Amino acid sequence: MPISVYEKIKKISKTFPNSPGVYFFLDKNKKPIYIGRAGSLKKRIASYFRTKDPRIGEMVLLANGLKFEKTKTLLEAIILEANLIKKYWPKYNIVDKDNTSFDYLVVLKGEYPKILTVRGREIEKYGAMNAKIFGPYQSLRLLRAALSLIRKIFPFGKCTPNQGRPCFDYQIGLCPGICIGAVSPKDYKKNIDNIILFFGGQKKRLIAKLKKQNPEKISALEHVNDVVLLQESEKIGGYKKGGVFGRVEGYDISHLAGKNPVGAMVVFERGEKNTNAYRLFNIRNLKEGKNYSDVDMLKEVLERRFNHKEWNFPDIVFVDGGINQVRAAVDILKNKNIIIPVVGLAKKGGHSASAYSQDKLIITNTKKSTRELLSGSKKIFQEIRNEAHRFAINFNRKRIRKF
Repeated sequence: MPISVYEKIKKISKTFPNSPGVYFFLDKNKKPIYIGRAGSLKKRIASYFRTKDPRIGEMVLLANGLKFEKTKTLLEAIILEANLIKKYWPKYNIVDKDNTSFDYLVVLKGEYPKILTVRGREIEKYGAMNAKIFGPYQSLRLLRAALSLIRKIFPFGKCTPNQGRPCFDYQIGLCPGICIGAVSPKDYKKNIDNIILFFGGQKKRLIAKLKKQNPEKISALEHVNDVVLLQESEKIGGYKKGGVFGRVEGYDISHLAGKNPVGAMVVFERGEKNTNAYRLFNIRNLKEGKNYSDVDMLKEVLERRFNHKEWNFPDIVFVDGGINQVRAAVDILKNKNIIIPVVGLAKKGGHSASAYSQDKLIITNTKKSTRELLSGSKKIFQEIRNEAHRFAINFNRKRIRKF
């Protein structure tokens, strides 16, 4: 009996490498009917032959061929996938979707070009502005994750040029300083041009350019940190499916040389900011002559927060700091008979962008399986920490301007 097409494809799937890349399900004319990306091509393709999803099963049965293209990193695979979808618009990539459902990266023209993430329904107006447009991406979170990684290599600003004061991103190395005039339009545009080459799938041209201008960036590009977040996002929203990241409350203590201390609470729901739920706490229990530490202040804030039973309850409590802050949070929760995961993030390498990889997660008050999931999600907690810090600092600055 001749081997069936399905069995032939299944046999081909077993030859896929355990490395990042893009894979193609093909029709009888060798045209793609579906294009996907994976951190491990071997594992991802194997999952298609175990699925119980009827739509995926139909696609596998209709396919007449299977192939792959390796990349050095998952980040490259994500970019390549988007460019190939734009080229072929495969049937099973766009089924149940139209162009307005996708997400795009847009680079606007200007003295200091702006970089935006845009929904498909808005993309037409940017085309009329002769902006550079990259995509489609099937997940906004995935696009933003990819952009945040590339921003560590080629920093760009989200602030107002020459605003006279450094933005928060400048302080952590993600903005080259357009806010304070620290970078010329010509030098700034070099970073933007590099981003355009990368998202345009022109890595060879980018590498050739970097060899002449910034050879140290080549290694950074090929050894991207925080790939774990991108691997998680492959699971169609990563944290969203598991439900672990339903509501995360992040806490930070901020003061200026010990004066006007404030506690900040920020809220992320399903991985997105919920600014309506943000809260600020003026520290009350300061006594002259008493050493009231940041840990004491954190305890006060958490005590007061959990007295508000009318507020939505968190699935995770996150604190900016190490083991002392984590223990303080656990103590407050135990006193109130609350058992939920507590996560801390300790700085190990200062505030530079490159130091982010040295940040250490501390996870407690939960079972092993949840710790394992959370331990692979450092990037989202870095984002929560930065947002809590920004929120508290902005409040302190506004308060100072009043006096």
